Amino acid sequence: RSLTTIMVGTNNPGYSSVNRVLFNNSQTTLIEYPPGLTGTYTIPSSVTAIGYAGFDSCASLTNVTIPSSVTSIGPSAFYNCTSLIGITAAGSVTNIGDRAFWDCSSLTSVSIPGSVTSIGYAAFYTCTSLANITIPDSVTSIGDWALGGCTNLTSVTIGTNVTSIGNYEFYGCSGLTSITIPGN
Repeated sequence: RSLTTIMVGTNNPGYSSVNRVLFNNSQTTLIEYPPGLTGTYTIPSSVTAIGYAGFDSCASLTNVTIPSSVTSIGPSAFYNCTSLIGITAAGSVTNIGDRAFWDCSSLTSVSIPGSVTSIGYAAFYTCTSLANITIPDSVTSIGDWALGGCTNLTSVTIGTNVTSIGNYEFYGCSGLTSITIPGN
């Protein structure tokens, strides 16, 4: 958790680093954001994917801006980012991976872009500050436990194209008072 810098030699055939952050060599996948860095971060526009656990346990990260080049938020991408308050994502992300925001306990609101088609298993599990969420019409499937343990969640609106809602979707959502599911 104290790691603040990742440096890669200029001749490395597989990896690169920019501003202390680890990427693949072509800088299309963010591999590891050092968990000891604090504040906000804007992902470079060359990135198309946030890799598995790319921001795992970045306890002092508060905001992330995801550019339009990113189409995939990988599994456990923001796992245990307990100070993360906000995510700004451009409208090109199509997949929110399994456990992507698990235990982001300070996340108060989520704006899911209309480009997202699937939300993975336990994607927002135990986001205990999340009060409401709207699943856009573009989403067709929501994985098991995706909103489980969101104790302050009071309302959920589900888009018209969702054909699959996982098991235990609202387990432990003790404050939930309203779920809107379209007629079709």
